[in-house]
Amino acid sequence: MAKSTLKYNVFNFFKLPSAWWCGVRLQHIDTTKAVVTVKHRWFNQNPFNSMFWAVQGMAAEYATGIMVIDQIEKSGKKISMLVASNNATFTKKATGRITFTCEDGHLIEDAIAKTVATGEGQIFTMKSVGVNKDGVIVSTFNFDWTIRLRK
Repeated sequence: MAKSTLKYNVFNFFKLPSAWWCGVRLQHIDTTKAVVTVKHRWFNQNPFNSMFWAVQGMAAEYATGIMVIDQIEKSGKKISMLVASNNATFTKKATGRITFTCEDGHLIEDAIAKTVATGEGQIFTMKSVGVNKDGVIVSTFNFDWTIRLRK
């Protein structure tokens, strides 16, 4: 897995530089789960000395989207992807290292199979939960991903 996480962190540097500079790093990825971390520091803080909500959003979205990218790549099909909508809940001040975990990878394979079989776009919702070093939930993000075959 180290080879895969390194590949995606390099991707992050070149394709999502703002996320990389804010400290967003992929720690684990497989077909069902992705783990992304980001550390609160001066560069990504808000005026209240906690992590800016948008930085949490980048890490949360990366935890969901990187699995979509990975499974589309593995499918060998030309499929586009886009976030249609999202929502978030913030329950605690985000300080220290925040770990975002998404365990909804199983939804992607089904959506890819349906879009390939029918030719129609699919929408599925993936959840990414951010916890601090004590295991306390600081934020929860839901992303509605859309995929469709490219023409």
